[in-house]
Amino acid sequence: MSMKSNYSFQFTTGVLGYPLLFLLLIWVVFWAELRFGLDLKSYGIYPRTTKGLVGVFSSVFIHGSLTHLYHNSLPLFVLSMALFYFYRPLAWRLIFWGIIISGLLTWCIGKSAYHIGASGLVYVLMSFLLFKGLLSKHYRLIALSLVVVFLYGGLLWYIFPVKEKMSWEGHFSGFVVGLFFALLFKSHLPNSESYAWESEDYDVSQDPFLQQFDADGNFIDKDESEHSSEDIKIKYNYKSDD
Repeated sequence: MSMKSNYSFQFTTGVLGYPLLFLLLIWVVFWAELRFGLDLKSYGIYPRTTKGLVGVFSSVFIHGSLTHLYHNSLPLFVLSMALFYFYRPLAWRLIFWGIIISGLLTWCIGKSAYHIGASGLVYVLMSFLLFKGLLSKHYRLIALSLVVVFLYGGLLWYIFPVKEKMSWEGHFSGFVVGLFFALLFKSHLPNSESYAWESEDYDVSQDPFLQQFDADGNFIDKDESEHSSEDIKIKYNYKSDD
């Protein structure tokens, strides 16, 4: 499905507010787990089991340790904030379906263990922002892609099984889903800034800037052109020595 949109970049309270609220919810879940001695890991994704399907949605809110939560929090906040600013009409759909589809893919290909954490969503956002900008050929979105590569390019290593006890399947699933969304919404672009001089029927002779120059491209000094040399009178004052 390819969609075209009509929107422009705009900073709103939601650009900061929604990522903060989402992150706060994740931290509250972790706090509740510690405060009340809960063990929520069983609500993670357990591949190819009926019970494990619950984790397709809930696993994003569950983390195994404070370090695990901390490492996911900053990129999740930065990337989701960029998503809400640059792709506002797509943001909520991308987050919701990113969680669901990447979770289902993890459920299909993951090893037999509980997969928890928001890292799958982080990889969805990173992959989408990276490839969408490159495919769009929009200078601001390309710049965003380069920023994403600079900040989080190192995460690409972890879509492969390079570290034990890390759900590389969840990372890989998120990366693939983000790329899929970038292709799916390829034509979903912001409005391009247009100027009057870009119009085909624009009257160049009425351009206020071009009126400052003559036919040869020389700057016209209006003050000088309004007065001829004959109109200029020089008055000398002499002071007597007496």
